[in-house]
Amino acid sequence: MAGNSSSDALGLQSATALLEMLAARSVSSVELLDHFVERNALLGDEINAIVSLDLERASELARTSDERRAKNQVDGILDGLPMTIKDAIAVEGLRSTGGAIELAEHVPPKDAEAVAKIKAAGGIVFGKTNLPRWSGDIQAFNEIFGTTNNPWNLKCGPGGSSGGASAAVATGLTPWEVGTDIGGSVRLPAHFAGVCGHKPSYGVVPQLGYIDHVSYGVSDADINVFGPLAKTVDDLELLFDVVSGTRRDNQNGWQLDLPSSRGPAKDLRVASWLDDADCPVSEAVSNVLETAISAIEADGVAVNRSARPDVAFNDVRSVGLPLISAATSPGRTEEELDALRQVIDDPSSDESIRMRAQSSTMSHRDWLLLTEQRDKNRQLWSKFFEGFDVLLAPVAFVSAFEHQHEGTLYTRTLSVDGQTRPYSDLIIWTSQFGYVYLPSTVVPVGWTDDGLPVGIQVVGPYLGDRTTLVFARYLENLLGGYRIPPIANI
Repeated sequence: MAGNSSSDALGLQSATALLEMLAARSVSSVELLDHFVERNALLGDEINAIVSLDLERASELARTSDERRAKNQVDGILDGLPMTIKDAIAVEGLRSTGGAIELAEHVPPKDAEAVAKIKAAGGIVFGKTNLPRWSGDIQAFNEIFGTTNNPWNLKCGPGGSSGGASAAVATGLTPWEVGTDIGGSVRLPAHFAGVCGHKPSYGVVPQLGYIDHVSYGVSDADINVFGPLAKTVDDLELLFDVVSGTRRDNQNGWQLDLPSSRGPAKDLRVASWLDDADCPVSEAVSNVLETAISAIEADGVAVNRSARPDVAFNDVRSVGLPLISAATSPGRTEEELDALRQVIDDPSSDESIRMRAQSSTMSHRDWLLLTEQRDKNRQLWSKFFEGFDVLLAPVAFVSAFEHQHEGTLYTRTLSVDGQTRPYSDLIIWTSQFGYVYLPSTVVPVGWTDDGLPVGIQVVGPYLGDRTTLVFARYLENLLGGYRIPPIANI
């Protein structure tokens, strides 16, 4: 129970294991909730991952779940499992801010569709996790709730934008989470905090209820997806199955029927793309990834290290990042747009900032031209995956880095291997696959000499989510997967 100082503590178990314990009645839903609340009380100040709680309602739902189980009347596959949700996702009756001071007291009148699916399966939402303002950074901090720390090094961040989610999962404050990902916001936090994450194929999980500065959850955003974070790949797939499906307003005409994996993990055709001159990977991260690939090969799986799609790597900068900027631009105020226009007109402005400004103010015609190039690249990726089943790639060029709150996504820098690198390059490897709608599963594959986790992306063809999950599970079993941060052994 709560307070267990060993790795047997309930919060450090997988969600799947907790569900089995609930089914066997070796633990109650009320006991689980109490355990997570106590862990948050013990670690909350150091980690600052869970920022809003709904304990009165959660306690009542836990009590009624236990009563149902006592009568053998289980209501859904998640019945009685407490969990948290990223604060960018609407939860009815629970403060949901998007990390924006303007929405500090915003309480949605209804659930996001993904949350409704979780509740229909019996899951109990007891809190929200931290994020940057409008999910717009690679760290998790905002004016309302402050900064979330990485459990592997409190001086570092757990990534963003789903950083509160990854930190909460890693430290056992919640069994699993639902985050959002447009430029890497599920995958980067999974990598930085040492947990598993899955970015689904675009359109597979309904995203209505996403609280951004565009519509506060009324419309879909291009490229953006909802995706699970968890300790194990089994957990990822279970939660993915719960939240995936067609949008409520499309159910009369559409049905989601994802294909099975292309085969068992060791029969899959594997390629790797571990580095590129356009976005070099740090020596520390590269060493971990190379060791992982060597272990795969030693286990009898052939890895083609030279195969590449006919997509120019730099298209992620000229096509992908502008599309991401455009997808998040409709909610900008006239004052913000005027400021961006001034940046465009100033020839001395930093090139990356001008790119962002131009993308945020582009005409519909320009957006359509970029979309046409994106569709051409999607076809090239489809052709690549005729010859291969999965592609292994870095999540980011570095492991977790120290908190850096001054400046913006486009003005900050990082010192890596004696070189100054643009902070915005942190999203290059994730955006490479995101803007073309591909699924990607992240699983921890090792730790740097400094004790920081390193994840790898398992990328697959569009709608090939089952295939990426199968190979990620293989990597997890081969290389060990999730480890408990020392701080979490309470």
